[in-house]
Amino acid sequence: QVQLVESGGGLVQPGGSLRLSCVASGSISRISVMAWYRQVPGKERELVATITQYGTTNYANSVKDRFTISRDDAKKAVYLQMNSLEAEDTAVYHCKAAVLLSGRYTYLELWGQGTLVTVSS
Repeated sequence: QVQLVESGGGLVQPGGSLRLSCVASGSISRISVMAWYRQVPGKERELVATITQYGTTNYANSVKDRFTISRDDAKKAVYLQMNSLEAEDTAVYHCKAAVLLSGRYTYLELWGQGTLVTVSS
């Protein structure tokens, strides 16, 4: 079974830090773009950060200079280091990856189930 599994969410005080992880499993031969999104109930899902297979990163203006996305291709993982957290960062964080399955020729878009981040004092 091919899937993405996130971890690392939790409750943190304003100004604190968290590191989210997302690991892909299954018969995957290659992963191209990986990304983190977040969603607050009643609002649209928001793109937080992306990283290509070449290491090029892009961030939403709201998290620039506070969040850092990185990846470890050997572990089929993507990470999101979140610093200086604010109450407005409270959301369910989802990872997404474009994966090439073994023996296939087209990329498949996978989503994780999400991990809740709550920033509150």
